[in-house]
Amino acid sequence: MSLSRHNIKTAAMPIAMLLGIALCRPLSVVESVTNGSLTPILIAAMLFLTFCKVEIRNMRLSRIHLWMLGVQFLGSILVYYVVSPLLGDVVGQGAMICVLAPIAMAAVVIGGMLGANVTTMVTYSLVCNLVTALLAPPLLHLFGNGTCTFMGIIGRVAPTLIAPFVVAQLCRLVWPKGAAWFAKRGGLSFSIWLVSLVLVMGRTTIFILEADASPLVEVELAVVALVLCLTQFRIGRILGDMAGDRAAGTQSVGQKNTILAVWLSLNFLDPIASIAPTAYIVWQNLVNSLQIYRSGRQK
Repeated sequence: MSLSRHNIKTAAMPIAMLLGIALCRPLSVVESVTNGSLTPILIAAMLFLTFCKVEIRNMRLSRIHLWMLGVQFLGSILVYYVVSPLLGDVVGQGAMICVLAPIAMAAVVIGGMLGANVTTMVTYSLVCNLVTALLAPPLLHLFGNGTCTFMGIIGRVAPTLIAPFVVAQLCRLVWPKGAAWFAKRGGLSFSIWLVSLVLVMGRTTIFILEADASPLVEVELAVVALVLCLTQFRIGRILGDMAGDRAAGTQSVGQKNTILAVWLSLNFLDPIASIAPTAYIVWQNLVNSLQIYRSGRQK
């Protein structure tokens, strides 16, 4: 990677985040006109390009995947019972959802840029989201105030995760040359993600500005999200080192599907708790920018 290209990639994500913040009002209009469908379409397109590289026969469930699932579900319960007595139930719920949320859709793309085994991450991404759809409803019912269902969560992840995977594998089967052509355009995934990040940050900014919460609670939720973000990236790095794939472990545990987490918070927890996963969006993308920078320097 040349120095100029490295510098561009390093700066791209913070610039995209700043653009989203600065243009939050116009972007909210775009989101309204498109009925919120633009970001899911971009994410699905991004993942399709990545999934065209993956062969189903190479996908294997490994012990490290089970460790990461354990961190996600047991960790979410532990965090709730540690934080709630100290900072209140709302902050406890926000902390819990930051851990309970499954791996982010973009984690596969960022992980690939950092040298992770994409097939390993795709396997975990599919398994993690399916297990989350099974286990999250009873946890949300226990700690929250709404009734979540398996199909409710699947309905949120299927269009942006499962559908692109199925289409990519069909493409590999019936149009191998086309799939190979798409696979070679994997670098385009990062550009698509940057556009998605601008939209997500615009929505995040509007949400924080309009949140009906006390400044103290907002700060507590944001700080808890930061601590959990750094902790989960660190745990993922440790698990990744154990499996011989640091980048895959780091991204799989640390980068969360915050869009799903915000939706779960708004519908099945105290809505104010959704500030935590909203803040997590900022923290995890700053961490990813640093990882991309360090990876480029090493290369």
